[in-house]
Amino acid sequence: MNQQKREAEDSFTAWGHANITSKHSTTIMVTTDKYLSRKGDCILAVHAERGLKDISPELKDIIKNEKAEVIFIMETGNQSLVVRGKGHPRLTLASPSDIVIRKSNFICNRTLMIKADKSSSDIPLEFVSLLHNHHSKVNIKIRGIL
Repeated sequence: MNQQKREAEDSFTAWGHANITSKHSTTIMVTTDKYLSRKGDCILAVHAERGLKDISPELKDIIKNEKAEVIFIMETGNQSLVVRGKGHPRLTLASPSDIVIRKSNFICNRTLMIKADKSSSDIPLEFVSLLHNHHSKVNIKIRGIL
């Protein structure tokens, strides 16, 4: 029996910030917050148009399946970044302000995906340097494939 793949995608914008350091070894985060301290070493973009609770219901439905592949794409300037991970039925996708990508299996209301293939510290310096400017517009796509 041949089953057709289900796919859904959502996209929005966020912005760079001078305090982006991209040094965290297990997570990546995007936030709706406008300010970023130096302690937020997993954060790659701020002032996002959406938190997890705002992504489309169809995409959430796919991500909440342990067989789902979740793809997170960031583009700024002429650079792009792709992170791949897994969905899970325990993901609530309920945070109004944060989107967190995790290499681990840890799940909370801020978690978009688990078992990700990258963390903040894996991001190329050329890409991170573009994010240091608060005028850098960051286009974000989240895709779920089941």
